[in-house]
Amino acid sequence: MREQLLAAERVKAIDWRDGALHLLDQRALPFAQTWLSYHSVADVAEAIRSMVVRGAPAIGIAAAYAVVLGLRARLQAGGDWRAALQADFDLLAASRPTAVNLFWALNRMRERLDRLKDGDDLLAQLEAEAIGIHQSDREANLTMAQLGAELIRKHQGNAQNLLTHCNAGALATGGFGTALGVIRAVFHDGLLERVYADETRPWLQGSRLTAWELAEDGIPVTVNADSAAAHLMKTRGITWVIVGADRIAANGDVANKIGTYQLAVNAMHHGVRFMVVAPSSTIDMAMEHGDDIILEERAASELLELGGAPIARGVEALNPVFDVTPADLIDFIVTEKGVVDRPDAEKMAQLMCRKRLH
Repeated sequence: MREQLLAAERVKAIDWRDGALHLLDQRALPFAQTWLSYHSVADVAEAIRSMVVRGAPAIGIAAAYAVVLGLRARLQAGGDWRAALQADFDLLAASRPTAVNLFWALNRMRERLDRLKDGDDLLAQLEAEAIGIHQSDREANLTMAQLGAELIRKHQGNAQNLLTHCNAGALATGGFGTALGVIRAVFHDGLLERVYADETRPWLQGSRLTAWELAEDGIPVTVNADSAAAHLMKTRGITWVIVGADRIAANGDVANKIGTYQLAVNAMHHGVRFMVVAPSSTIDMAMEHGDDIILEERAASELLELGGAPIARGVEALNPVFDVTPADLIDFIVTEKGVVDRPDAEKMAQLMCRKRLH
C-alpha cells in the first residue's frame, strides 16, 4: 500500500527552494492555486496568522523554515545574533496559540541551534533541521495512513461511508495528510463508498479545501452543512468519523476545529466510531487535560460578514476556532508511533515512550 500512496501524492502546500519559503495560498482555493514566496520571519508569521498556511503540522513546518530565514537575516546584520533571533522565535510563537506543533517545531529548532557553535556552518545545519522536520512529517503521514486503514479493515471490512471535519489533508501537513491520509488509504484499498465533508464554518475548510483535495484524487465526496452531520449519521450509514487534531492533552483530550466535539457526541449516540489521526508532535504531555488548552478566538467579522458585506447588525458574535473533545468520546487516536484504543492518561504515556514505527 505504501507504494500506492506515494504514487498518489499530488497536492502539496509547502515548498522550500532557492533559500525561500513558498506557500500555497489556501485562502484562494479552490478557485486559484496561488503560490506566495516568503523571505522573512515577520512575513511568515503573518502568513500563519492570516491563514495562508493552516493545519497544525503545516504551521510547525512553516515556522521551522522561518527560523532559517531569521538566522540568515540576523547573521547578515551582525552583532548579537542569538539575542536578536530570540525575538523571531517569540514572534512566530505568538502567531497561533492552539496548535502545539508550532511550539514543538520551534523548540526543536532552538535545541538544534543551542548545540551549534559559532564556528559551525550554522545556516546549513539549521536548514537541514527544518528539512528534516518537513520530511519526517511526510513519513509520519504515510505510517498513520496505513495504521488507520488497517483499523477500518479490522472493524468493518465492507465499503465505508466516512465523515470528516475541517481539513486534515495534504494542505494541512507536510505530506499525505492525517485524517485524509487514512481516507486516501481506505480508498486505495477499495473499501470506500463515499466521504461526507462538513463545510466547516466559518472559513469553509471542508467545502473549499477537503472537498477539493478529494475531488483532485477522484475520491467520491459530498459536502454537507455542519448542522446536517447527526442527520447523516442517522440516515446515510456513516461508519466512522475521522478527524485531525491541533493539540492532544496527556489524558487523550483532543483540541480540534470547532464543531469536532459535537461530532463526537453525535457519533457516540449513533454508534459511529470516532478516530483522531495526528502525529505524536501534536501530543502535549505537559498539558494534563484539555481544559488547560488555550483555545483561539478570531474576529467577530468572520461570522457577521460574508465577502466583506454585513449579514447581521447590532449584535455581538462569539467565534471560537477550536473546541475540546473529551477522551472518553474517542475510540482511537492514531499516530506514527502506534494506535491508542479508548485513550486515557496511562495509555498516552505508554504511547509516548515508544519509538517511532517504520
